[in-house]
Amino acid sequence: MLDAGKPLPDGLDFKDRVIYYVGPVDPVGTEVVGPAGPTTANRMDRFTETMLGKAGLLAMVGKAERGPEAIEIIRKHGSAYLIAVGGAAFLVSQAIRASRVVGFAELGMEAVYEFEIRDMPVTVAVSSQGESVHDTGPAAWRGKFAGIPVAVE
Repeated sequence: MLDAGKPLPDGLDFKDRVIYYVGPVDPVGTEVVGPAGPTTANRMDRFTETMLGKAGLLAMVGKAERGPEAIEIIRKHGSAYLIAVGGAAFLVSQAIRASRVVGFAELGMEAVYEFEIRDMPVTVAVSSQGESVHDTGPAAWRGKFAGIPVAVE
């Protein structure tokens, strides 16, 4: 819609927001949402320029690493990419204090939700300078493990 110059649905505004790539499960009992673990964000790489440049998004939360083009776009816009713990959907969902559908309700769990978040356990994976923990982490540990002998039996 943004690339076509069309307006987003009423109530859907990404400006100065953080997007969380998630397909939350329906809530049970008094839950705000059911388990809400992150989805793999690199499949969203092709939309990164649109979301940061046209929609005004501040940052993104997902899991897995981002491709080099997405990292460069994140750096260009001074944004950030955060990772939530994959496989810990219940833990992550506890940070969601309120939830409401703001667009495309007909898509169910794939609709666009607005969450109120408090104390969500995330880690900066790509900084606003374009530094990726998926590059720096392995490089830092590679030297530490290089001299350790490994016995294979």
